Amino acid sequence: MHTTTAGATRLRRARVAVAACFFLNAVFYAGLVPRLPEVKAQLSLSSTALGAALAAVPLGALLAGLSAAALNRRFGSGRVASHGLVLLGVTVWTVSVAPNWLALAAALLVLGALDAVVDVAQNAHGLRVQRLYGRSILNAFHGVWSVGAVAGGLLGSAAAGLGVPLTVQLGASAVVFGALAVAVSRAVLPGPDEPEPAADEVPRERPRRRGAVPALAVLGVLAACGAFVEDAGASWSALYLRTELDAGAATAGLGFVALSVAMTVGRLTGDRVVDRFGQRRVARAGGALTAAGMGLALALPSVPTTLLGLALAGLGVATLIPAVYHAADELPGLPHGVGLAVINWLLRIGFLVSPPLVGALADATSLRVALLGVVLAGVGALVLGRALPGRAAGSPAA
Repeated sequence: MHTTTAGATRLRRARVAVAACFFLNAVFYAGLVPRLPEVKAQLSLSSTALGAALAAVPLGALLAGLSAAALNRRFGSGRVASHGLVLLGVTVWTVSVAPNWLALAAALLVLGALDAVVDVAQNAHGLRVQRLYGRSILNAFHGVWSVGAVAGGLLGSAAAGLGVPLTVQLGASAVVFGALAVAVSRAVLPGPDEPEPAADEVPRERPRRRGAVPALAVLGVLAACGAFVEDAGASWSALYLRTELDAGAATAGLGFVALSVAMTVGRLTGDRVVDRFGQRRVARAGGALTAAGMGLALALPSVPTTLLGLALAGLGVATLIPAVYHAADELPGLPHGVGLAVINWLLRIGFLVSPPLVGALADATSLRVALLGVVLAGVGALVLGRALPGRAAGSPAA
C-alpha cells in the first residue's frame, strides 16, 4: 500500500490517530498511579499485599503479550489498539471499585494483559503508517506516550488534591478518553498490516523463520539494555541520591525527572536524527553517551553529576526501543507484527527482572556499584547496535 492509494489526508489522519493511541495508553494507567495509596487504605492492604497485587500487571502482560500478533492479523492493528483502549479505560476504573485483594489483583491482571495487546497494536500501526510515510515517525509517537504519562499523573494528583473520589475520577477518564478512543478507531488505516500481493506479482518464498530467531535474540538483549536504563531512573535514582549522596527529598526526585525529560525530548526530536544518520549510528552513539554519562556520575559522585548522568542516559536510550521495534517488525521470514510482539514480550521480562536484580546487587555490594549496570547497558547498546539497520527503512512518500 502506498500513499497514492491511501491518500495524503487519510495518512495524516492515521498519524494523528496513532499519536492519540499512544497518549491514551499512557494517560489511563498514569492517572491511577498517584492514587494507589488510597487503594491500599481503602482495602486495608499491607505494603506486601499491594505489591503482590501490582505484580499482576506484568504477569498479565506476559500471559497475553504474544497473542497480540494473532489479534492484529485477525482484526487489524488499528482496531485492536483503539478498541483495546476503550476496554483499558473501563478496566482501570474497576480498580477503584474492587471490594477485596483478589478482585484488585484480577483487575490489574486484565489491565496488564490489555496494556500489552494495545502496546503491540499501536506500535504495529505506527510502523505501518511510517512505512507509508517513507521516513521515521515512530520516535515521536513514543514521545507522545511520555507526554501522556505526565498528563495522567498530573490529572491523578490534581484529583487527589481536590478530594475527587477515585471512582469518579477514573469513571470520567474512562468515559471521556474512551470516547476519544472510539473517534480514533474511525481514523486508523483499514485492512491488514501485511500488504496483499499484487495480482500480477509472482509470490516469493519467505525465508525460513528459523533464521529470524538469532536476530530476535540479539534485538531482545538490545531492548533489555534500554529497559535497564529506564528502570534505573524510575526505580533507583531517588534512593541513590537520597541515601548515598545525602540529597533532600525534593532533590532526590529530580533524578527521575532528569532522565524522563531528556528521554521525552530525545524521542520528540529523534526522528529527524534517525533519518539523517540511520538507526544503527544513533543507537550506538546513544549507547556511548549513556555509558559515558553514568560512568562520569558514578566515578565523580555528586548531585549535579548524577543528574547530568541520568539526563545523558535518558537522551542516549531515547530512540533505542523504537529502533528495536522497527528492526524486529522488518525481520525477513516474519509477517509484520510477529517480531514486534516477541520483542515487546521480551522487553516486559526485562522490566520485570531488572528491579530485583539491581536490588540484589545493591544489597550484596552497594547501590552505586549496582548502578554500574547502566554503564554496561550503554556498552551493550554500543556493541549490539550494529544489529540495527544503517538507515531508516521505507520508500519515499509519494
